[in-house]
Amino acid sequence: MTQLLEIDGKKIFLVGTAHVSEESARLVADVIDREKPDTVCVELCASRYQSIRQKDQWQNMDIVKVIREKKSFLLLSNLLLASLQKRIAKKLNIRPGQEMIQAIESAEAVGAAIHLADRDIRITLSRTWRLMRFRDKIKLLAQLIFSIGQVDDISAEDVEKMKQEDVLETILADVGKSLPIVKAILIDERDRYLAHKIRHAPGEKIVAVVGAGHVPGIKRYWNTETDIAPLEKIPPKGKLSAVFKWVIPLGIVALIITGFFMGGAKSGKDMVVWWLLANGVLAGLGALAALAHPFTVVSSIVAAPLTSLNPMVAAGWVSGLVEAFSRKPRVIDFENLQEDIHSLRGFWKNKVTRVLLVVVFTNLGSSIGTFVAIPLMIKAF
Repeated sequence: MTQLLEIDGKKIFLVGTAHVSEESARLVADVIDREKPDTVCVELCASRYQSIRQKDQWQNMDIVKVIREKKSFLLLSNLLLASLQKRIAKKLNIRPGQEMIQAIESAEAVGAAIHLADRDIRITLSRTWRLMRFRDKIKLLAQLIFSIGQVDDISAEDVEKMKQEDVLETILADVGKSLPIVKAILIDERDRYLAHKIRHAPGEKIVAVVGAGHVPGIKRYWNTETDIAPLEKIPPKGKLSAVFKWVIPLGIVALIITGFFMGGAKSGKDMVVWWLLANGVLAGLGALAALAHPFTVVSSIVAAPLTSLNPMVAAGWVSGLVEAFSRKPRVIDFENLQEDIHSLRGFWKNKVTRVLLVVVFTNLGSSIGTFVAIPLMIKAF
């Protein structure tokens, strides 16, 4: 699907592609070869472009830095999305993002400049995470894991749907139904962003290669000037969220103090024991589910009851760091990362992704432990 758009004397050939279609790759090559444009715009951001150009980029990742910057869940979700896309592409016997790779190669062949038109995927995901509740994030993680396991059962209808949509948008469709703001960030904001970047691309003749699902939105915003600066910012956490993260820890402490004063020493001690057991054991089970090192499991059991009372630290960060140092990822783990994420087994096998799983599962276990502990502590009065 190719459409001609014009603005300020520029001719833009908008090529709507299917993300898992060989025909789209051929269409891209034909259009670029025929038009020989000054510039080729691609639906890629700098980080995704580098992942295509530099296959060894994972070798430069600092897993400890990822944990300290609280990006474990974000990175794990990104890897799960990449895994799903790679498995679908393998099932269809094509390269992931083949039409974008073709656009880059064809642009170089005709001497055209390459213009990156998409918003940084990390900003898109970060804006999405910021507006999702914790249970929605867990739901998303479960959806991604389940989807990877079901790739072999994809029907012809499913394949046709994926040919029209971005994998990210497809997987988050169910979440978007209950959270319209997520759809706004993943699709509507990016439509505006893409339209702006393509409009302002250098050159008089331009070929823009985007997913077919973005074409209607780009056309809708084509004659509207967009200030993209606000779209590149990650919104700050709301004041209510900042207050709430202190409410539960302070409430737990108040509950224990009340237990000692009103129920006596025995009730107070029982409440402390229930808090330690529920929080520590469930955090430990989370670490075990990630096949963590024994030292990591112990650290999660010890850390969880304490970190749950401190909103500035999470049990998963502690256990993740312990895992990273106990089983330090080697160069070969980073080299094999692209291959290992093809399967669920590979996520647990690779030391890099296992660290991320430890962080997420330990935090999940600790969070569940907090809510399990509260009614048990109240009964101890």
